[in-house]
Amino acid sequence: MASTAETRLAALGIELPEPPTAVANYVATMRSSNLLFVSGQLCLDRGALVASGSVGGSVTLADATVAARACAINILAQCRSALGGLDRVRQVVRLGGFIASTPDFEDQAKVMNGASDLMVEVFGDAGRHTRSTVGVMSLPKGAAVEIEAIFEVEP
Repeated sequence: MASTAETRLAALGIELPEPPTAVANYVATMRSSNLLFVSGQLCLDRGALVASGSVGGSVTLADATVAARACAINILAQCRSALGGLDRVRQVVRLGGFIASTPDFEDQAKVMNGASDLMVEVFGDAGRHTRSTVGVMSLPKGAAVEIEAIFEVEP
């Protein structure tokens, strides 16, 4: 039997949480034709921030990478909720990452690998994507990492 995104997720031992609710006046997901847009997801685990503060300051590169993975898990939870299952994803098109960083921190791309690696682990080659990563002064709720996503999905 072919490996699917759902079976890969289970093999990784990841149980997706209930998708986090939007923290302001926007929707968590929006479908347009065969694209699913997922609003920025904070690095939450069961409602608590995995990392708060700035990377290069109070947050280490290792902790920020774990935080990026937590963002990706929340993205997958939003995706499953919107589509009814992850196996409807054809391609992870793009991730956009926002990393709260000190002015001298320059390894934002390494932080984002925490999310990118998970997408490839779950979706295989369909998890390879384009990406932008930027350092910012601060993020909502003091989060260290926020990530948004675009998926190509089955009609």
